Amino acid sequence: MDTGKLELAAQRYREAKAALDGAFADLQVEAIAALQKGSDETGDHAEVARITGWSEEQVQQLMRRAAEEGVEAS
Repeated sequence: MDTGKLELAAQRYREAKAALDGAFADLQVEAIAALQKGSDETGDHAEVARITGWSEEQVQQLMRRAAEEGVEAS
């Protein structure tokens, strides 16, 4: 059985998944930073939701988790 193409596809998938995971982590960090530096208005959550494609509830959950974990914008 020739698995060369399968090996290549699996490697490409792992690399793409790692890149996606990294981009998601960066997106969360930047969303937290933007909101922590913002004016703490509801409009800020809406703007982050618009840019990220997340719901405002997801943005609020992210901020709650950040507060619980003591995450500060750098």
